[in-house]
Formats: sequence, C-alpha cells, structure tokens
Amino acid sequence: MARLRYLAFLTENPDELSNFYARHLNLDELARSNEGDVSLTDGYFNLTFLKARHDLNEPDQMLGLHHVGIEVENPDTVITRYLDRNPRAMVVDEPGGTHFGEVRIYDPECHAVSLSSTGFGLPKVERRVPRIAHIAFNALDPTQILEFYDILFGFRELGSSLLRREQGRKNRFAGDGFTNLAVHPFYNTTLAGHEPRYGFNHIGFLVGDLTDKVEAFTKEVPVAERPADRPYAEYRLRDPEGNAFDLGQTKGWEVDIDKWENAA
Repeated sequence: MARLRYLAFLTENPDELSNFYARHLNLDELARSNEGDVSLTDGYFNLTFLKARHDLNEPDQMLGLHHVGIEVENPDTVITRYLDRNPRAMVVDEPGGTHFGEVRIYDPECHAVSLSSTGFGLPKVERRVPRIAHIAFNALDPTQILEFYDILFGFRELGSSLLRREQGRKNRFAGDGFTNLAVHPFYNTTLAGHEPRYGFNHIGFLVGDLTDKVEAFTKEVPVAERPADRPYAEYRLRDPEGNAFDLGQTKGWEVDIDKWENAA
C-alpha cells in the first residue's frame, strides 16, 4: 500500500528550523548532509529541511513547505501508470538516502512528489504522539489532484470530502489509512481563515498535551484557535519562518473511510 512518509521544507536555515520542530514536538534527528540538510522523524514521517541552493535544481524555489514523498512498493509500477496518463510527463531521478526519494514525479499542477521503496531512510516504523496526521494543499482544481492520488496511489476519498461535494464546495479529502490529505481550492473568498498559499499549504500534528504545547509555542510563535465549525484541529500556528501548521488532540483527523485518529 502507498503511504505518505516524507515532507520537505526548503529553507535558508535548516539547522534553526529543524531545531524548532525537534524541541517542541519531540522529533528525533535522522541525519545531516554536508550541504546543511537536516532530516528529523516523528517515528513514521521523515521531515527533511533542505538547504536552499541552486544545485537542487528545483523548478519551484519558494521557501517553506515544499513537497511530499510517498513510500511505494515498486516505483516503476507507479511511473508506468503515471506515463500512461500523460506520456510527456516528467520523471526525475533523486539521490535517495535519508534526505531524498529515489525518483520524482509531478502532480497535474506541477508540484513535486518524491517516491521511495525504502521508507525514506527510516530504520523502523513507530506510531507515536506527537506525530503528523494531516497534510494540506491549495489547488486550482482540487478534484483533479484528488484523482491523481487516487489513481496512482490508491488513496481513498473520505466522508468529509463527500459531504462537501453535497454542499457544492470544492474542498476534497483523501486518506492512505494513516494520514489525512486535504486539497482546498486556492481561490476561496468566503471561508474564514483560508490562507491563499498555492501548493503545499500546511501540516497538522496530533499531540497528547495540547494545552501544554500551546502554552510553550505561544512564547515563541503566533498561535490562533481554529474556527469552531472546522472538523479538524484546534489550533493554527506559524513556525519562525512563517510556515503554517496545526495542532489537534480531541478533534483529530479522518485518515481513511470511517477511520479517525485523535490523541484524546
């Protein structure tokens, strides 16, 4: 089964940004590169903070949350399906190891998706708290992005997504059984709290001590309560470089059909 297992940040200061997340969310260090890249883990995800530099050859050089990675059984099988859909689509080799995947493809709106058959250098799988349970994108066509993850990786459309279809809304939600993937419309002038950052928009952490975490974060970064009518997460925060992330405990996230995860 394909599973989201990797998140990449592009930053001028990998050491400082990774230290912020490691301190507050009990993340362990996996590795450092000679170029300054730092990889952390929550036991399940590889969070890699890539040092911004020209030799990464990134088409998208915007700093911040940058791209995701998916563990797959056989990258060649995924690439075959990918090229069957679009024979001119781009496939790019990656260095592998801890900081990168083995190969990269691009979603229909040209956002990178790294593929790995070896778990992105994670020595073992450990489901613990705090952990990442939510990844969110802003897209021009959320349904098209949902179909990309469904057809290539077998992600399932969730009940919260079907409800929004019934309501005539464009927000889409999918799950791989462990992580909630949200795809929101970039152009949204009616939803309170909507942030028009195109592409990779924010992530969400499950925590077991929400009050203590919020108190600690408030000493360093902006913290705001999420609107009460939102199904996911209690708080929205920003790291020292302005990247948005959520904290959830009781609400949790829907990660598969009829399957919710929380840390209550």
